[in-house]
Amino acid sequence: MKNIVILISGRGSNMEALIAARDAGDLPVNIAAVISNRPDAKGLETAARAGIATRCLDHKAYAGREAFDAALAECIDGFAPDLVVLAGFMRILSEGFVRRYDGRLVNIHPSLLPSFPGLHTHQRALDEGVRIHGCTVHFVTPALDHGPVIVQAAVPVLDDDTEDSLSARVLAQEHRVYPLAVRWFAEGRLRLEDGRVRLDAPTLADAVLVAPRLA
Repeated sequence: MKNIVILISGRGSNMEALIAARDAGDLPVNIAAVISNRPDAKGLETAARAGIATRCLDHKAYAGREAFDAALAECIDGFAPDLVVLAGFMRILSEGFVRRYDGRLVNIHPSLLPSFPGLHTHQRALDEGVRIHGCTVHFVTPALDHGPVIVQAAVPVLDDDTEDSLSARVLAQEHRVYPLAVRWFAEGRLRLEDGRVRLDAPTLADAVLVAPRLA
């Protein structure tokens, strides 16, 4: 069984989705630890209640990005993860950190990358008048919100959408596709090869799971 470590900065709703998938028997992983860069992250309490080891490294206590990333990597490596999962981890990671976990570091972003990297994705989608929005699971590269795409889920942008309503609909899809992507990795079917995503033996069931339930 694969070991994963989850990094969070706040509530960690995608972390909650991963824990729920594990508990339901849909995600064959050992969640070895949840680590936050913020002492007040609510997700730490959730993880602890689920029996998962938690750690907090307050980024403000370190001299700079490289010092924090070095300490974070040391903490992560203590749990010997096969995969590091960013679940609302609000830190820009240094190139050295990203390279250390090349092919073993994944993120979920609330837009259909490469559109709308960065923050405030839902309002920017509304401002631009796009008709389709969504989320992206991807392998992490040193470039912000960039990397080989593993899976995406799309939702329609409705005429009466607000930032909150669109955000909620996208978040529901995040909670579906992130456990799916991690499951593919846990099953040994997903890998990064020469900078491209390889998914072995994709099935009709995979396609059905990826297709968003919009009702």
